[in-house]
Amino acid sequence: MCRMARPRKPLLSRDRIVETAGALVDAEGLEALSTRRLAAALGVSGPSLYNHFRTKDEILDAVADAVSARVDLSVFEDGRDWREALHDWAVSYRRALADHPNIVPVLARGPGRRPAGLRVADAVFGAMTDAGWPPAQATRIGALMRYFVMGSALGSFAQGFVDDRAAYDPADYPHLGQAHLLAERGQEIDEGAFETGLRALLDGLSVQYETLVGD
Repeated sequence: MCRMARPRKPLLSRDRIVETAGALVDAEGLEALSTRRLAAALGVSGPSLYNHFRTKDEILDAVADAVSARVDLSVFEDGRDWREALHDWAVSYRRALADHPNIVPVLARGPGRRPAGLRVADAVFGAMTDAGWPPAQATRIGALMRYFVMGSALGSFAQGFVDDRAAYDPADYPHLGQAHLLAERGQEIDEGAFETGLRALLDGLSVQYETLVGD
């Protein structure tokens, strides 16, 4: 009797589920993800997902953690000054979130038990305390940076304006005469705004550092 050979690779894996779920969220938003929709995209039955994840929320946590895992933490390990390291980490962090903005609301809840998210928090806190920041202030810096980076990734300032000059009647909005041009320069404006804010934030922290830590 001839038996069918088993597939070389299992039909389903955690990584494949997370990758497919992440693609759905990226394309259509959090509301688009359901276990039924995900199973259909994977070509499997719904119950088979529960061999890897107990709930949809666990899948979303895994998708969020996969994004956190893309953040470059090596900047805290190569001897850079704390300010330079924090700057470069924030740029990497924002890039990861900007590539997957629809998952940011899940990340904004905090790391919870997510391993990659916890590694991010641990790396920032450790780098700040190693640089001499008091632990309480290092905690505040970690929170501050998370607020700033996540807020910048939630949406585009420039893309919030339409490209119709008539929408901004100077009689009503005397200072928005060029607002219809913002959308076409969206990436440049948004990245410039992030860099301006980040450097202003770091300038302020540097003043505090001299007061609290000194040489």
